[in-house]
Amino acid sequence: MTTNETCGRAVISLLEAYGVDTVFGMPGVHTLEFYKGLAASKIRHVLVRHEQGAGFMADGYARATGRPGVCLVITGPGVTNAATAMGEAYSDSVPMLVLSSVNASTDLGMGRGRLHEITSQQAVTEPLTAFSRTALGAGEIPDLLARAFAVFASARPRPVHIALPLDVLVEPAEFAIAARTPPSPSSPSADALASAAMLLQTASRPVVIAGGGSIDCAGALERFAATLGAPVIVTNAAKGVIADDHPLCLGATLSLTPTQDLLASADVVVAVGSELAETDSWTDRLPISGELIRIDIDAVAAQRDYPAKVALVGDAGAALTALNDAIDANSCTITDRERNGVRKKCLNAMSPLSRTHMIVLDAMRGVLPDDAIVVTDMTQIAYTGNTYYPCARPRSWFHPNGYGTLGYALPAAIGARLGAPQSAVVALVGDGGLLFTVQELATAAELGLPLVVILWNNDGLGQIRDDMISKGIPEVGVNPRNPDYQLLARAFGCHAVRPDSLDGFADAITNALGADVPTLIEVRQDAPYL
Repeated sequence: MTTNETCGRAVISLLEAYGVDTVFGMPGVHTLEFYKGLAASKIRHVLVRHEQGAGFMADGYARATGRPGVCLVITGPGVTNAATAMGEAYSDSVPMLVLSSVNASTDLGMGRGRLHEITSQQAVTEPLTAFSRTALGAGEIPDLLARAFAVFASARPRPVHIALPLDVLVEPAEFAIAARTPPSPSSPSADALASAAMLLQTASRPVVIAGGGSIDCAGALERFAATLGAPVIVTNAAKGVIADDHPLCLGATLSLTPTQDLLASADVVVAVGSELAETDSWTDRLPISGELIRIDIDAVAAQRDYPAKVALVGDAGAALTALNDAIDANSCTITDRERNGVRKKCLNAMSPLSRTHMIVLDAMRGVLPDDAIVVTDMTQIAYTGNTYYPCARPRSWFHPNGYGTLGYALPAAIGARLGAPQSAVVALVGDGGLLFTVQELATAAELGLPLVVILWNNDGLGQIRDDMISKGIPEVGVNPRNPDYQLLARAFGCHAVRPDSLDGFADAITNALGADVPTLIEVRQDAPYL
């Protein structure tokens, strides 16, 4: 059907047609036409306290649901405030639609000093997106949205930014309000599958590396690994795609020497949906000396940095299923004893500080349900958790892996809780990171979310402080004066507690899961019970 509405209002109806049920944003003078559409829509609008929060909430929503998160921001400062979240979503392959206004089409690039003006807003967001486009007329809007949802469904999922100029926002929307069916992901070629199957059939020490691109094909991955008898190393983005207690799972230990030693001994390595990036292994070069099979929806990534003997370009689930059908049960010589030995050595490699973190993480895991979602920030306890915290299912551990931005956890946890309301959600954040986006406690309290916010307080920027000390650098800018976090949380209308025992910590989590507003649970690194 067509509409007699303006483009600003009609684009909201078009989002609804694509199945969007939640938009994160903050209204402004340039987005009022969008908000006229939202007022008449079934789409839930979540008012944020900062546009960066809108982007991170959309990110958390997308990671929890597998569907694109949507945020709506104003021209100029709204876009630049959301840009950090766009960078994180781009780096971690998260589907996100950023819808914004922009100055009138006759003003673009003119530098007239218009309100919120950037000489080229599109140039700001282009490096952070799969694509960034400005709709210069009503007729372009359906095509741009169709292209965005095609990226989300069939390509490497990344943010898309679509801007509507002020004059286009009020232009009559002479287009149909109808979603176009996005294409399905492609499948790898038969020749490439046959070549990969031949390599696997003769492998004696196959190893699988599962990245974020495998997150939606957990069953296919587990069946494939079982047929091969191959150990599976997951990246942080893939935690839970095979349960950590599965006999074949070596967990997210790609950065640890024992796992890298095993990888070096492999005669065939299968990398599924992973860039094999620096932030996956924290090494300049993984010791892959065997033949490499890469499965990736991104043709460029499938041959970058670690050239593949066979590159299977397409959907990971389809590729794994086809390979599993093409190979017989393999006599892998990597035994249970060898895998268990690697696990034990990885555990023994944990630092004294990590062992302190492990006490807290064990207490968390002990009281959280299996389907709980833990959303983490750039903080030392999360770095330990990336390797150590056990996950039983995919989409249960979110970390800002690639862009590595502080302030991610709290707003992303809000988005995750709204996307997966049946799941317990925990934000695990350090004292430095919390202050980047602490204002979103107001959003969570207003929504009445039983969010668990675990604050790891080491009175500073702990990782950078430790790095400075290890390099003999005086401690500059790493010991800020912190507020009273208990009072701060309560000022936003949240509960707050500082447990004085490990049992008290566990009880605080249990109580927070049934609360009517978020609960900030402060754990000090120097607490006597750790």
